[in-house]
Amino acid sequence: MNRLLLLIVAALGLMATAAWAETDNERLDGLFEKLKAAPDHAAADAVAGQIKRIWMHSGSDTADLLLERADTALEHQDMPLSIELLDRLVVLAPDWAEAWNRRATLFYLMDDYRRAMADIAETLKREPRHYGAIAGMGLIFLQRGNKKLAYEAFERVLAIYPQLETAQKAVEELRPEVEGSPL
Repeated sequence: MNRLLLLIVAALGLMATAAWAETDNERLDGLFEKLKAAPDHAAADAVAGQIKRIWMHSGSDTADLLLERADTALEHQDMPLSIELLDRLVVLAPDWAEAWNRRATLFYLMDDYRRAMADIAETLKREPRHYGAIAGMGLIFLQRGNKKLAYEAFERVLAIYPQLETAQKAVEELRPEVEGSPL
């Protein structure tokens, strides 16, 4: 009986999450248009903050709590616990891009670039405009010595978030090596 009740509650939660995600996608579309058109860094950062707030909420209190606990474990340098929580999170909320992105970030911090790239791919399947994941991909390409692919990743970030200073600086630094110097 308890198992049936849990299944019903989970199904209701998934339906509510799907409806919630639809309205967030509409808001995100508008915010990404504003982000692209932002006239300066301050305006862009304000819009990016709104986007991040939406990304941080899965629509499930349980999933949000797991992410919060994974972040706390990471802050305390407890990588195994953080990985365990994020592993459970991607199973619980497989459509939540930020869950995959957080685990990708953790793998990056652990120098496990193969698994980080796999999770970045999962993030981008769910949210192709996730400029943080794309920037992470660029950093991994840099770590691996592939400046051309890093440059392309940071250019892709700038197509989404033109005012992102870290991506601007990366493109400026990589451009001469990738495109060559003008004569």
